[in-house]
Amino acid sequence: MSPDSSILPTDNLSPLSSAYRSSTSSPDETSSQPISEHAAHRVLLLLDIQVAMLSPPPIGVPASATVHAHLTQILAYARAASPPPLIVHVRNSGDVGDADEPNAPGWQLIFPPLPGEVVLDKRKNSAFAGTNLSSIIAPDAEIVVAGFQTDYSIRATCSSALKRGNEVLLIRGAHATYDRIEVLHGGGITPASRIEGEVEAELEEAGVHILDMKDVPGIFMDR
Repeated sequence: MSPDSSILPTDNLSPLSSAYRSSTSSPDETSSQPISEHAAHRVLLLLDIQVAMLSPPPIGVPASATVHAHLTQILAYARAASPPPLIVHVRNSGDVGDADEPNAPGWQLIFPPLPGEVVLDKRKNSAFAGTNLSSIIAPDAEIVVAGFQTDYSIRATCSSALKRGNEVLLIRGAHATYDRIEVLHGGGITPASRIEGEVEAELEEAGVHILDMKDVPGIFMDR
């Protein structure tokens, strides 16, 4: 089933728009919405999908436009599912001066959460570290992961989830990172796409299921 276009998030949210403002909250605040009974079955975990990451490069990741489109599709399918998964928006709170410093423009979420969706702030790479995410997601839940950055939050959170016993699905093309300057190797640059592929291979070997965008329509269906 195709997602209802009416639930698609706005691609070009302005910091002045009411929808954009409604997605903000103070750091370390978690939505008080009750967790639905199907939360133990399937979770869509959206990591660090914030304005800074999806700004045009070089502020945002090199693949920001493509990943933004893919994330929009994934969220639309999840919200259109019956029943929908528990949707958790994790927002990174950077240090003073960082693009994602709390309450800075780059800290804001791209997709305004809907009622029943959870917003959680973190300060470490793993979304399970220093947060109450482990009390929100059951150890036997299936977790669909998407967001940023591949070699930091994505890797750490997927690894933490595997250790808890969760089944973890990572969607290729729905996570990304930055090019890496190899300071210890003559200052060469490792492209973000290569880093993303290497982390996917590492996580797949550890037990994460790597899926493609073509698989998205069926991910949130009962199976």
